Amino acid sequence: MDNAQFSKTGGTWTNRVQMIVNGEPAWMTVPVDRAYHGVRTVREMKIGADTVWRTKMLRTIEHSYRRAPHFAELYPRLESWIGNPTSDLAEYNLSAIREICESLGLRTPIVLGSSLEVDGRATDLLIRMVGAVGGTAYLAGGGTAGYQEDDKFREAGIELIYQEFQHPTYSQLNTTSFQPGQSIVDALMSCGFAGTANLLEGNR
Repeated sequence: MDNAQFSKTGGTWTNRVQMIVNGEPAWMTVPVDRAYHGVRTVREMKIGADTVWRTKMLRTIEHSYRRAPHFAELYPRLESWIGNPTSDLAEYNLSAIREICESLGLRTPIVLGSSLEVDGRATDLLIRMVGAVGGTAYLAGGGTAGYQEDDKFREAGIELIYQEFQHPTYSQLNTTSFQPGQSIVDALMSCGFAGTANLLEGNR
């Protein structure tokens, strides 16, 4: 969905995730350049010019996870992912996502919305994207009630399936109770790549 509009205010999952810091969920944010007029898609967003945040983020992660079972395995990868010098937010994300998918054995192709030559907004855009790749069903995540028009999928002959995701639990570092919704980095630190792949397989 790099063809979706980037929110003009606040953060989104495209430039921030949560990780455990001092025993509590905390936002890790990639600063973006907001000095523009009008609207931009995710594909058009640029990372802020100040590069100090990369060092600060790595230090925070090191401090928070250095005692995690798989820290030594994962931290060098994080240095590469977070240290990626690109100014393109979408490419910054995709580079890490592709490496993580490969390491977890996930082979599903990643198709960029910007490559499909479709337009529209909200539900109309989703329907056109499904059609552009020859899809017959759309898997909807949580939190879509505010903008998604379910009836339009049926009218377009597309099956709408709600994911109904059940968060797997694992032994989490420095928490008194399990904190769902963290970055995959949290699971990788605790379980490693093989263990995280097992979590995903068990949740299908």
